[in-house]
Amino acid sequence: MDLEAFLAEWHNDSPTVLVHTSGSTGKPKPLLAEKSRMEASARITCHFLGLQAGDKALLCMPLDYIAGKMMVVRALTCRLQLIAVKPSGTPYWDEPIDFAAMVPLQVWNLLHDAAGCQRLMQIRHLIIGGGAIDEELQEALHDFPHAVWSTYGMTETLSHIALRRLNGPTASAWYTPFEGVSVSLADDGCLVIEAPVVHATPLKTNDVAEVRPDSTFRILGRKDNVICSGGIKIQMEEVERLLRPHLPIPFMITRAKDVRLGQIVVLLTERWDSSDIQAICQQVLPKYWQPRRIITVDHLPLTETGKPARAEAELLARQKV
Repeated sequence: MDLEAFLAEWHNDSPTVLVHTSGSTGKPKPLLAEKSRMEASARITCHFLGLQAGDKALLCMPLDYIAGKMMVVRALTCRLQLIAVKPSGTPYWDEPIDFAAMVPLQVWNLLHDAAGCQRLMQIRHLIIGGGAIDEELQEALHDFPHAVWSTYGMTETLSHIALRRLNGPTASAWYTPFEGVSVSLADDGCLVIEAPVVHATPLKTNDVAEVRPDSTFRILGRKDNVICSGGIKIQMEEVERLLRPHLPIPFMITRAKDVRLGQIVVLLTERWDSSDIQAICQQVLPKYWQPRRIITVDHLPLTETGKPARAEAELLARQKV
């Protein structure tokens, strides 16, 4: 979808807009989002960040998903000046920007381009969502002169409902919910969001979380991404988090069925010697978290928004093991 088509949809008589989930845990699903709730979400974000009418907002993500659509809605609702550029892995713009939203891959690519890094550092508020932000990326952003944020949210919450600072003295691993948003844990440890402005009913997520008394929270991983191996529950994202500083290669953790253990940890990678990987895993991971199989694939399965395509990864592992 291009900007002109989205603006036509936004200004038509329908009270809703068609959006699609990203498909990170399965097939993308169509949803109808209420325009009034999208406007409310836009106002909350702009208020939290202190954005003013006339501030320049960069649109550098595709309009097929909620993140891109919401950048346009924020500009329309809060009278920001929208600067639209061609969506790409390394976006380009040539004027000062007050507010931009990107996925981790875009930020990573710009950091490794001298001119791109300079442009990135000049953004007054940069929000990053749509995928995990690893320690290496966060460290690279630590000394940025302006505010860099990680977002928490999903299509159903019309983009994010909480932010955490990635740089500066207030950098934190814990997300702060927006005003009017409350969070709690369900019996299975998954986060429950109550955000009546953007979603009519409480929304139980599949994110295993920890919530502190002040309502700040952190995400441990997806409930769908738990590996039950020999009676031990292993969170895929936690294994990836521990390995990422030590494995300088693209990789992904998934699972496969096993007669004796029920499920086993499987590591998918695009290259590198499996014996080297195994040695690192033995040094870094607890005994029961270590991959039982290491599989080389041509390309790691990713969604269109750059997230790990977990269902496809599990299918690959099932075929190989």
